[in-house]
Amino acid sequence: MNINSIPVDLKNLINPEQPDFIVKTKRNHPRKNGISMLFFSLFWNGFISIFVIAFIVPLASGKEVHFKTDDVPTSGSLDNWEPVLVPSLIIGLFVLVGIAMLIWALIMLFQKGAFFAGTETRLIKYRNGKITVKDWEQFSGNIQVKNKHGYGDLEMELRTGKMKSRNKGSDKFVPDIIYLSGIKNVFDIERKCRLRIKENDPTPALAVDNDIT
Repeated sequence: MNINSIPVDLKNLINPEQPDFIVKTKRNHPRKNGISMLFFSLFWNGFISIFVIAFIVPLASGKEVHFKTDDVPTSGSLDNWEPVLVPSLIIGLFVLVGIAMLIWALIMLFQKGAFFAGTETRLIKYRNGKITVKDWEQFSGNIQVKNKHGYGDLEMELRTGKMKSRNKGSDKFVPDIIYLSGIKNVFDIERKCRLRIKENDPTPALAVDNDIT
């Protein structure tokens, strides 16, 4: 991509450096992440709908619902709303969470991509006026590449992340990831990124003693 065809703010940020590459991604999030979130949100909403049909719908229809609270039979209705207030609020909260997850899944699937520019020292992301800059030394060097029908995806791990607890075994470190989803010449971009990461690797090289004793 020609540097003159990119947004002015990004162009000014790159100058006076010479970019290794400038690309615009087709998507802002990997498709697999959006599909996973979509299926999970559909499962969540399907499960919660059982409680909505069994509890909320009868209440909205003016009927009385019967349930147990601490093994004590309880009933409630619109005329006797105090016993059903807390369960209704909890179910409503889960419904809102399900709707939010579904909306986020659709955003992940259809949100337009961003500009990425790689220079000698950093990777720059520009999307709708928001700029994110990552120095190459912040990347670990672990990169996944996928290519299909002329467009590919890059997943580049950062050295930052968070610890995730597991039921069995010790906690696991989950790195942050920068996604470039739906780009042309993905293998060429990957090669340039890997070279810059290696050049800016902050890990000191191990000294090798070649003396023969």
